[in-house]
Amino acid sequence: MHRSWLAVVESLVPVLASVLLACADAGTDPGGAGGTSRDPPGGSSSPAASTSASSTSASSTSAGGDPDLWIPALETSWHWMIDHPLDVNDPRDMGLVDPTGAPLDTPPPSVYDLDWEFTPAETVAALHAMGARVICYVDVGAFEDYRPDAGDFPESVKGNPDYHWEGSFWLDIRQIDVLGPIMRARFQACKDKGFDAIEPDEVDGYANDSGFPLTYEDQIAYNRFIAELAHGMGMSVGLKGDIEQAEDLWPYFDWTLNEQCFEYDECEILVDTFLANGKAVFEVEYDDPFSGHMTDGSLFCPRANAWNFNSMEMPLDLDGGRWPCR
Repeated sequence: MHRSWLAVVESLVPVLASVLLACADAGTDPGGAGGTSRDPPGGSSSPAASTSASSTSASSTSAGGDPDLWIPALETSWHWMIDHPLDVNDPRDMGLVDPTGAPLDTPPPSVYDLDWEFTPAETVAALHAMGARVICYVDVGAFEDYRPDAGDFPESVKGNPDYHWEGSFWLDIRQIDVLGPIMRARFQACKDKGFDAIEPDEVDGYANDSGFPLTYEDQIAYNRFIAELAHGMGMSVGLKGDIEQAEDLWPYFDWTLNEQCFEYDECEILVDTFLANGKAVFEVEYDDPFSGHMTDGSLFCPRANAWNFNSMEMPLDLDGGRWPCR
């Protein structure tokens, strides 16, 4: 996206202010990582907990300024499974094997990223008892006609189809007064189930054919609202995708989750923003030969490990199993 110099300067003002404030409060260089992340609920004696505790840690103070929020360590073994309700007795669902069922020789996940609707409180509690943390996947930028709260969305906020996913339509994110209460209710559902963090999806409508005249600044305002909402409810939050706005948004998010940055040769911005400021990067490349996606971890894992990314090769449907780079 091409932007005027005035727009660039204006967009950097809140970012610079946030960095200066952080430096004044902490007395440290904002480019360095410090402190340690909080231990998982099960304590450091569990395998999942020791994996995270022994790794390089991110700052214990979140982007929201609350030291009590859980913040993932820079090096964190994780699993992403949002296709169906997780079965804690299924090795594929638990990320203990690869998608073919073959055992893995890498650490078990210490973090699970699961769907807000499909995941009951009992599953979150079971994962906590194993020493893991749990992230709540929530679509905040698109209307999904199959969700239980679909009736809460007025027609005025529904835009063009998100052609990647059936039953999904872009939202008019300018209408925060309308969408805010709906997202708060979803985040509250996550909180009530015991989730530790929020993964807000579809936060780049401005860069897509949404059906609305969304601007770069509209997206920044909405994404900051989402981050502040999660922090205000006691959960950390990650920037999902939206890599073109990473320079403006990293101060407001606690970690990031990216898809296919190696495939599209755009990973370095995450090194310069999130990693340079002590914030974890979760990253996935997809195993989908029919669409031409990467299918061989050797194409990206060496660079991912060198950069300290938590990268994996995964099935496109995120329906169980993983090939972690480390």
